[in-house]
Amino acid sequence: MKANATPTDKIYVLKSKSKPLSFMLASRNSSRYPLFYFDGKTNRALRYARNQKSPFEDEQDGNFILEPIVFTDGALSVPQNNPVLQEFLSLHPDNGNVFEEVNIEKDATSEVDRLSNELDAQITARDLSLDMLESVARVLLGSKIDRMSTSELKRDVLVYAKKNPITFLEMLNDPMLQLQNTCAKFFENDLLRLKNKGRDIYFNLPQNKKKLLTVPYGEDSNYILASYLQTDEGIEVLRLLENKLQ
Repeated sequence: MKANATPTDKIYVLKSKSKPLSFMLASRNSSRYPLFYFDGKTNRALRYARNQKSPFEDEQDGNFILEPIVFTDGALSVPQNNPVLQEFLSLHPDNGNVFEEVNIEKDATSEVDRLSNELDAQITARDLSLDMLESVARVLLGSKIDRMSTSELKRDVLVYAKKNPITFLEMLNDPMLQLQNTCAKFFENDLLRLKNKGRDIYFNLPQNKKKLLTVPYGEDSNYILASYLQTDEGIEVLRLLENKLQ
């Protein structure tokens, strides 16, 4: 803990999802539970004693008074007038693994960032043109948009934007979006078909029923198709299918 840090009350919480009514943290170095802090040169034994000015054993006198460190309902409050316990907890090997300090300012900043992203995504979704709305619905939602009203499209895209703001905003700036939308149209207009449980893409043209691509396991067919259509060989296929689509 920095010597010139402004003293403040601090709160620590257990990181486990289940919060026991009472949890006692190891407060002294022992063979059963070694407590050391490496200061860059040597491992120094830690011990919390309420009547000492340091959490290091080698800086304490022989009149130390041990005191248990107990988390109640998963939380521990340490007032600013107990800087030794605060420093001991900051150096404790379980800090960051078993427990962590509540950083109110950091948590508030993260929450503001999350809400700002959510708001930006929803405003962007609300103002999308109909063409872009359809593109997003096809690619992100996998929706059968020909069966949906404009209001339904807007609703579903707004819901997606709220739940996945970062993914939504990144996708809008991805040049692959329009191409993936075009690929979805190829399937919707039956120019291409998925066979073998979605593993293979086949042409479905009057004079061409040949296999075009194999979709790797776990991959999205639209993304794989769009990636192929960007290759030298795929550009010719793209032109052919776009002409048929018109």
